[in-house]
Amino acid sequence: MNAPEPEATTPAITTEPAKDDRYECRACGYVYEPEKGDNTNEIPAGTPFRELPPNWRCPVCGVPRNQFANIGPPGQASGFKENYKYGFGVNTLTSTQKTLLIFGGLLVAFAIMMSFYGLS
Repeated sequence: MNAPEPEATTPAITTEPAKDDRYECRACGYVYEPEKGDNTNEIPAGTPFRELPPNWRCPVCGVPRNQFANIGPPGQASGFKENYKYGFGVNTLTSTQKTLLIFGGLLVAFAIMMSFYGLS
């Protein structure tokens, strides 16, 4: 006889954004970070995006709150998780790691080019 299949133990997916999630303005690229707040509009540090006043606007370009996209907590790789496996592994890097990789590569290339001046 058929034994009952064990129930899947996958964690529940929550659609509720985390309190420390950052939000990016789709118009100008400004990132609202709850741990920093917004000095321009006198929003204290530690204020989550969902607790901003309804009339709050982007301090850079002035668009309303509905023009912001959740980009996740700090230190997390940007982009969609289903796209992380593409590329040469760089899709899982944070923006700081990508910046270091790009400018580090440029610095190494510059050092190699400058070393050619030492050849006689």
